[in-house]
Amino acid sequence: MLVAIPPHMSVAQYMGYLKSKSSLMIFDRHAKLKYKYGNQHFWCRGYYVDTVGKYEGAIKEYIQNQLQEDIMNDQISLKELVDSFTGEPVKQGK
Repeated sequence: MLVAIPPHMSVAQYMGYLKSKSSLMIFDRHAKLKYKYGNQHFWCRGYYVDTVGKYEGAIKEYIQNQLQEDIMNDQISLKELVDSFTGEPVKQGK
């Protein structure tokens, strides 16, 4: 993920906001995950941040190419393969 953080906001503030809002959105869209992560700790405590400087173009290109490779390999999937309530594999057409 490549983001530009406003100068008045610290990295820790931004990451806290990003992680809290994204987890709420994910739990809202995929209600079954609430039961798997019931204590609301969806993200890990830590994170890694680095600056890009003059290599921003190369990093943008890498991110775009990585997404294309994932789509081609069909690694991006929103299907839930295990039922959160029973723990059983989800059957096709169910």
